[in-house]
Amino acid sequence: MNAYRDLNGYVHDRQVQRRQTPGAHLLPRVHRVISLVKRWLMGTHQGAIANEHLDDYLNEFVFRFNRRTSASRGKLFYRLAQQAVQVDPVPFAILIKPQPVGAGGVK
Repeated sequence: MNAYRDLNGYVHDRQVQRRQTPGAHLLPRVHRVISLVKRWLMGTHQGAIANEHLDDYLNEFVFRFNRRTSASRGKLFYRLAQQAVQVDPVPFAILIKPQPVGAGGVK
């Protein structure tokens, strides 16, 4: 590719998925998950995706993806409501205001 042409010491080994032999895909599960993320974002959020909230969207996707085969999916909302009442409420002003980075780099 032209983008890699001027990099000293870098040899770009291009792999084209369509030309691979059957069963020799480079990262088939990664491609499938990326496809699912894109389809979920376009379906759920109708394309109204803000860059500053992308981490939250991806966290929600991971949460849903990891629980897609759970035997107790019907209890998911119940468990979420249970957890919500067990923690102290957070004022809206704190939710929308960026928090300073504390010890250990955790917000």
